[in-house]
Amino acid sequence: MEALGYTPFDCDNHYYEAPDAFIRHVPEAWKKRCVQWCEIDGRKHHLVGGEISHAVSNPTWDPIAKPGALHDYFRGNPTGRSPLEMLKDREPLPGEYMNRDLRVQKIKEQGLQGVWLFPTLGVLYEELLKDDIPAVKVLFRAFNRWLEEDWGCNYEDTIFAAPYISLCDVDFAIEELQWALDNGVRVVCMRPAAVWTEDGPKSPGNKMFDPFWAQLNEAGITLVIHAGDSGYSSQGYAEDGFASSFGGSQSYTPSIKAFNIERAALDWLMTMSLERMYDRFPNLRIASVENGSSFLPDLFRKLPQQKNKLMGWFKEDPLEQFKEHVWINPFWEDDPHEVAEYMGSDRVIFGSDWPHIEGMPTPLDYVDDLSAFSVHDRKLILLDNVLELNQPAPI
Repeated sequence: MEALGYTPFDCDNHYYEAPDAFIRHVPEAWKKRCVQWCEIDGRKHHLVGGEISHAVSNPTWDPIAKPGALHDYFRGNPTGRSPLEMLKDREPLPGEYMNRDLRVQKIKEQGLQGVWLFPTLGVLYEELLKDDIPAVKVLFRAFNRWLEEDWGCNYEDTIFAAPYISLCDVDFAIEELQWALDNGVRVVCMRPAAVWTEDGPKSPGNKMFDPFWAQLNEAGITLVIHAGDSGYSSQGYAEDGFASSFGGSQSYTPSIKAFNIERAALDWLMTMSLERMYDRFPNLRIASVENGSSFLPDLFRKLPQQKNKLMGWFKEDPLEQFKEHVWINPFWEDDPHEVAEYMGSDRVIFGSDWPHIEGMPTPLDYVDDLSAFSVHDRKLILLDNVLELNQPAPI
């Protein structure tokens, strides 16, 4: 870090949920409708809404594959090894995956000054419960209370854990956001998906949600749309349902399901622009994290087309508004220079996905990918842009 002259900030770190993360604060009468543990053939699984979740093969996390275990695979797999072989090297669950004091030590050892911290399973379970709106509210209110107890919305100005917000009920979302603000939150997250309500799916830009967006707009904190289970169908080309492709089965075959994350992000971000959300709420700051960046060429082509086709709909250039209000965390296997060409270096943010198997073995392995950037732009991506987003800008 002496070579950089500053200490970077990682916008995409993860915890692994404690055994009682989805249970601790759920009233006993609600547990069957929310999350329970079960054991089948000697292996523990989560029941979500009474159905077995196959999102990961081992939700106890112990033993666990090492960070970045699939790094070479996503780099084009130069060794030709199978992903299942790459995941065989497992270790006892490290303490810093569940303990915030140990995590603070690890963050410092890794040469970082701070991290945004996101769920592993928490971004997957709203989809599994979407038909039971009361259970969604009970579960995620309880989950956020666990998050504050175990990690903290702001712990030692180093860990900034993001509460999960569901818009399934706008009054509920407002209450959760206010609770988060009262606890010093710097960032909140939701999945990029249409909002499932008692009246069926709705656009996030539907006016029924305006009171929530007005509250977020006034508070001036950052909303992250983080990759998760957005409920996307593969239309028969592949089996539907979010599940870990590696380790959950004895074989892996590629399919279009691998692109659902980018599809979900594109749809959500395009909708926010098409519904003129940045006219209505000009203080919104949106960060797309772990959704990749391959959707940007489509978005940059289609938004101007919509502007020209619908003369008078947009008060301002929607593409310029997008670049003003949105920050992009590319997949580390994406080309960050392409993202900077579209968005500007001041809208690109560094995230390692540590300690997930798809992420970097260590967070600052990413620095090498930025070697062609100027010293100034490299610092924007590694530090300054996230620091800006991590500082509330209330109106």
